Formats: sequence, C-alpha cells, structure tokens
Amino acid sequence: MAIIDLVSWQPQSEEHIYAYKFPHQNLSTYTQLIVHESQEAVLFSKGKMIAKFGPGKHTLDTENIPVLRSLFGIPFGGQNPFFAEVWFVNKTEPYDLNWEVNRININDAVYNYMPLIAYGQYGLKIEDAEKFLVKLVGTDTIFTKDDLTKHFAGEFATKVKSLVVSFMSQQKISFMDIQGHLDEMSEHLKQRTFAFWAEFGFNLKKFYVSSIEIDETTEDGRKIKNAISEQQTQRIMGKTWQQDQAFKTANNAINQIGGGSGSGDTSILGAMMAMSMMGGMGGGAGGAMGAGMMAPAYGQPAFGASPTGAQPVPGQQGTATMPAVKMIYCDKCSKKFPSSMKFCPNCGDSYNPCPNCGTDNDPKSKRCISCGMALAEFSAPAGGGSNCSRCGTEIPGNSKFCPVCGQKRQG
Repeated sequence: MAIIDLVSWQPQSEEHIYAYKFPHQNLSTYTQLIVHESQEAVLFSKGKMIAKFGPGKHTLDTENIPVLRSLFGIPFGGQNPFFAEVWFVNKTEPYDLNWEVNRININDAVYNYMPLIAYGQYGLKIEDAEKFLVKLVGTDTIFTKDDLTKHFAGEFATKVKSLVVSFMSQQKISFMDIQGHLDEMSEHLKQRTFAFWAEFGFNLKKFYVSSIEIDETTEDGRKIKNAISEQQTQRIMGKTWQQDQAFKTANNAINQIGGGSGSGDTSILGAMMAMSMMGGMGGGAGGAMGAGMMAPAYGQPAFGASPTGAQPVPGQQGTATMPAVKMIYCDKCSKKFPSSMKFCPNCGDSYNPCPNCGTDNDPKSKRCISCGMALAEFSAPAGGGSNCSRCGTEIPGNSKFCPVCGQKRQG
C-alpha cells in the first residue's frame, strides 16, 4: 500500500460542509499536511485524538506529533509509516441556517387559544473540533449543513417551541403585537439555546426570529385568521359584528319581499321580525328580545316613539312629537341621508317614511321593513285625503289626526 505524502482538502461543493474525512489513512513521518484558512485538522488513531493542526503546512513527524513514539514506537528520523484518520473541520460562520417550528399552541393574551408558526435563521461556528467530531459526526465521512438541520430537527424544534410559548406568556404579549418584540425574543432564544449547541462544540453566533404568524396548516388556524381578517375589515368600515349581521339579515328580508317568497304577509312579517330582532340585539337595551323586535333598525329615526332630540308639538296633549332629523338608509341603494330630505341624494329614490319609526320603505311595501307596522292602512282612498295644516303630511281619508305630528284634521 502506497504511503500518502500529501494531505489537504479544498471544498468543491457550494453546500456548506462542516467536516470532511480524508479518504486515506496510510501516512508516514514524511507526510505533508496542508491546512487552509478557516480550517482545522484533527488526527485520530486507534480511537484517540493524537493531534490538532491550525492553518499552515505541517510535517507529520514525531516532533509535531510526540505521541507517535509512545503509540507506535516510532523513533526519531527516517520514514516511518503509521495509520491515522485525518479530519478537516470548517470553522467559517454560516448565518443562513433556516429553522421553522409549527403548531405552537398558545393561550394568547387577547385571542385566547391560537396556533402559531415561527421561523427564522441562526449561525453556528465550530469552537471545539474534537467535541464536535466525537459527539456529532462519529463514523460518517462528511458532515454538511443539511445533515446538521436534519439531525437536530426534533430536539431543537421542541426547545424553540417551548421558549416561544414561555416568552409570550410571561411577557403577556399578544400575537397582534409580537412583530414589535422580535428582537427581544431573538435574544431570549439565543441565550437559552447557547448551552445546547455548546454541548456539541458549537458557538451560537447569531439567532433570529424572522416572523411569527398564524399556523394555517391547521383548521383552527385558518378559521382564526379569517375571523381576525373580518374583524379588521369591520373596524376599518366603522361597524360592529352585530351591525354586520343586521345588514345581512335586512338584505335577506328585502330580497324575500322583492321576490315574493313564502306565503304572503306571513313570510314577509317573519323576515321583518327577524331583522328587527337583530337590530334590537345591536342596540342592547337589556338584551330583551321583545324590545329588540320592535326597535327601529340601523339607527333610523323613531318618529312615533319620542326619539332623542324630538320636540313636543305646541298646544297638544299626550306624547305626540315632531320628528327629529336623523340619518336613515335608502331602501333602494342603502346609502345614508338625512330624514329631512324627500329624495335620496345618492340615487334619487323618493323617501317613503314609516309613520311609526321613519324607516324608508319601498312604495309597494305593505309593512315597514324595520318595525313591521302595516303601511296599507295609511294609504288614503282616492280623493279622500288631505294635508296636515301644521306639518303638511298627507292625512289618510279615514284618519282624524295627522299620523306624524298629531294635529287634528281640519274639515
């Protein structure tokens, strides 16, 4: 077997290699060892480390390796063969080691249960080559960055997951605020994982938490993210969840009226009652269903119920009031406009107020879409109506008083 007279290693792969084992072991005391910058060579023989060499050119003689005399009985001088494993250890500092931990279940400070996913990068430098080779590399012939991440995928992920949960819980930081604390968390995790890497001969030079997000790989995560997105949209639009549900209920009720679904007035009245109940839930006067069902929806003016700001009618007894000007919703385009206008400024549709609550209704509606009051009874027979002498409202032919201000009918 030929004696190897030159031992060196220059990485040819683009992948980061932490350690490389020279393929031949038949060396001699004349063998030249070349160690490049950012490398360290470690020699093992008979299961023991016999020497370490830093950058430079070295001759593997008894002067550089005194243990050869006792281990192999090699005398001074001459070409004396011996067998040894030569490992080259790469001591550069790659900072592009990626990590990712999913299914981090936390009790969020704002949203309660929430599954998260965290990811980032870290950088390791080999400080103790002997400890690294003995504890981690073993009998392999090459050890790469990919080998490192695979080897520690489970153990390191468990440790990081636990540290993320404890940090957010102890600091009482909500998921919505965590992006502003990534520097703190990165330093926290680096300090508490430093000893873990030192056990294998590494120095943890850098550790970054790039981002923490909702884990959409789980069904719960997808539902929570959609709910938060909808909540943010409602905040931007200036409405609550109850109002949003009320709008949807109102649209469904109007569609039922327009499409004539159900059995006549019964189905329409059911839709009105459901919609009014939603409006009452939004108003929340004690949460009573009965009060909510008849409460004016969507902030429409309550003409017959003495709304805030309404003024008593002079000279009249009882509770008759002049209507206060409020914002109401157009039954055609759903845009707001003041109740003092006779036409919607957005689409030009005429304002047909309910005599009881002021809600704008379609001229063909038989009942108010907000309070459910029958509207047909206020339609005067042809030629039988007259206008109120006080407010100008048309008084139906069979009424003795104005349905809006209470003024007694003249003539």
